[in-house]
Amino acid sequence: MKVRSNTRQNHIKLAQQIIELALERGLRQGDHLPETTLAEACGVSRTPVRSALKLLEKNGIVQKREEGGYFLNQSPERVGIDGAAQLEDMEDSLAARILADRAERRITDVQSVSALVRRYGAPRSAVLNALKILSTDGIVAQLPGRAWAFQPLLDTPNALAESLSFRLAMEPQAILAPGFQIDNQKAGLLRQQMENFLTHSDGTMSAMAFMHIDCAFHSLIAESSGNRFLRGALLAHQRLRLTTQKDHSIPDFRLRQSLEEHLGILDSLERMQHQLAADQMVLHLRRSQIRKPQAANRGILPLARKGMA
Repeated sequence: MKVRSNTRQNHIKLAQQIIELALERGLRQGDHLPETTLAEACGVSRTPVRSALKLLEKNGIVQKREEGGYFLNQSPERVGIDGAAQLEDMEDSLAARILADRAERRITDVQSVSALVRRYGAPRSAVLNALKILSTDGIVAQLPGRAWAFQPLLDTPNALAESLSFRLAMEPQAILAPGFQIDNQKAGLLRQQMENFLTHSDGTMSAMAFMHIDCAFHSLIAESSGNRFLRGALLAHQRLRLTTQKDHSIPDFRLRQSLEEHLGILDSLERMQHQLAADQMVLHLRRSQIRKPQAANRGILPLARKGMA
């Protein structure tokens, strides 16, 4: 049963990846979803992609046509907003309810399983499974005994400032840690996604899709670090950002500038210029709070460093 459960979770995650790709690439209702293209983009074989597409078909998100495979059955906006929710089973749905209540401050920082059982009228096993799902995303952590503690939500100015300080301290060091090695296949696919995103005209760039690309980029940096403690902490934080950060009011100029900065960092890493990439990461993170146009120098450090203090 455990193997079967893990397999289903993998299919759900892959189906969610397909939804994100559809959103990032600006696909429309009726567009074709070639299995080979999806397999290459997700870094898997066609067999799990086919299983994920069947799961999406079951939920009405895609439609299989005899003349040529699978096609989007919903508009990309609806897929982006509702698609992942349609894939959730009982425990996932309960996890979403717990997370929604937490985001609205309806439940406190520390909760017992018994309290959640009473609140949601759900079986103890379902609550435990929901908490385990949230723990894999770095949302909650089990305390000694039976209590679970929620991580701070990234939905207040103070929390966002603390998040930025954490990332400024950790992400450049992740690049500089001995043993840093980037996955060239993942980097290439991510580069293609970012370059495709940059072709969108002003006013059509989805902040939600950008957030997925942004977290994928910073997660790739974390995954590449040779320091396992930096890697684990940063990956958990990126999952927390993707799940709980609500500030999507990012102007188009900053979306473009940020993606150019990502590409510049990848350029430096491909040339094995780790110190330059780390310096670029510092500048990139410091610029993340900018809400007015500022020139971006892809792959070039600013002439003076004193403004970065």
